[in-house]
Amino acid sequence: MPALEQGFSGSVVRKLQRKLKKLGFSPGRLDGVFGKKTRAALIRFQKSRGLVADGIAGPQTLAALNLKTDESITSVIPLVTVDMVTQMFPFTPQSNIGTNLPFVLTALEKEKLPDRILVLVALSTIRAEAECFQPISEIISRFNTSPGGRPFDLYDFRRDLGNTGPPDGEKYRGRGFIQLTGRINYQQYGEMIGLANELADNPEHANQVDIAAQLLAAFLKDREKRIRGAVKNDDLITAWQLVNGGSHGLDRFTEAFRIGERLLG
Repeated sequence: MPALEQGFSGSVVRKLQRKLKKLGFSPGRLDGVFGKKTRAALIRFQKSRGLVADGIAGPQTLAALNLKTDESITSVIPLVTVDMVTQMFPFTPQSNIGTNLPFVLTALEKEKLPDRILVLVALSTIRAEAECFQPISEIISRFNTSPGGRPFDLYDFRRDLGNTGPPDGEKYRGRGFIQLTGRINYQQYGEMIGLANELADNPEHANQVDIAAQLLAAFLKDREKRIRGAVKNDDLITAWQLVNGGSHGLDRFTEAFRIGERLLG
C-alpha cells in the first residue's frame, strides 16, 4: 500500500478506512475517499500510538496499522474535473479544457503517472507551455531566430537538440503540450510512444491532441524519479527546470501547481 493522504481515493483508501474503524477510530463513511473525517481518524490513531500526528499514512503509520506497504500509486484522476482544471487555467476557454483534458488524463494513466504529483506537474506544464490547453507550435522570437535570419535559424546547428543544419531548426521547432523541440527529441519520444519514424518524418503530428498528450506523458515518465524528488522537497524551481530546462514559464507553472495542490487537498 502506498503512502496515503487527504485527496487520495480508491480501494487502498477504503482498506485504510476499514482498518481504522475496526480499531475504534471511525473515519465516517467507508467510501474510499480520503477526506477530512478520514484524516481526523488517522490523526487520533497516530496520537494513540505515539506516532507523528500528520494525518498522512506513511510507512510507519501503515506498519502500525498492520497494512502491507508496496510501490503502487493511488490515482487522483477521478478527482480531476474540468471545473477544477479551469481554476488552474483562469485565462483559458473552458471548452478547450473539456475537449482535450480526457486525452491528457488517459495518457498519464497509460504511463502509470496518475498520482497527485505527476498529474499536477503535467497540468502545470501545459499551463506554462500551451496555456490555451491546445497543442501549439512555437512562434518566432529572439530566442530562436537571429535578427533578419531564417525562421528558427538559431536552432539549426544545436547539437544538444540533435539538429544538423537547415531546415532542422524550423522543422523540429517546439510543438504540442510540452513544446517538444529538436530532431533528437522527436526521435526519442516518438519511439517511446511507438511513432519513431512517423514523428521524425512528420513532426507536425506532434500537434495532434492524442499524440501531444502521449508525448507529454512520455517526457514526464522519462524524468519521473527526479521530478518526484523535487516536488517532495517542495522545490518547484528544480521540477520546472527538469521539464523546461530553464526558468521561462516558471511563474505560470508554479501558480497552476499551487492552485491544483490546494484543490486536491
